[in-house]
Amino acid sequence: MADVKLTIAGRPYDVHCADGQESQLVQLASVVDEKARGIQGGTEVRQLLFAALMLADEAQETRGKIAKAEPQSDSLRAAVALAESREATARDELRAAIEREQAALKELESIRQSASAAPAQVRPAHERALLQIADRIEALAAKAEQLP
Repeated sequence: MADVKLTIAGRPYDVHCADGQESQLVQLASVVDEKARGIQGGTEVRQLLFAALMLADEAQETRGKIAKAEPQSDSLRAAVALAESREATARDELRAAIEREQAALKELESIRQSASAAPAQVRPAHERALLQIADRIEALAAKAEQLP
C-alpha cells in the first residue's frame, strides 16, 4: 500500500492506495479540489458535499450520453461491416471479370495468329466482326483497369 498526501479545498489529507495508483489518485483529488474551490461560502464539509454532487451529476450525464451513443455506434459498425462485405464481393466479381477478359484476349490473339498463319481467306464481314469484338474487349479492359 502506498501513502499519498492530498490537499482538497485547502485542507491536507493522508490517503492510502494500491501501489502504482498514486498518480491517478492525485489527479482525481485535483478534480475534486477544483470543484470544491469553485464553491464560495459555507463550510469545508458543505464545499465538499456540493463538489461531490456536481461530480456525480457530471458522471450521470456522461453515462446518459454514452447510453445514447451506443446504439448509433452499433449501427455504424453494422454499416461498416456491410460496406466491407460489399467491397469484398465487388472485388471478387472484378477479379473474375478480369480473368474472363484475359482469357478472351488470349483466345482472340490465338485466333489472330492462326488466321495470319493460314493462307485461307477471311471474308471481310468476318474480319470486321472480329475487329469489333477486339475493340470491345480492349475497351472493357481499359474500364476494368480504372476500377479500384
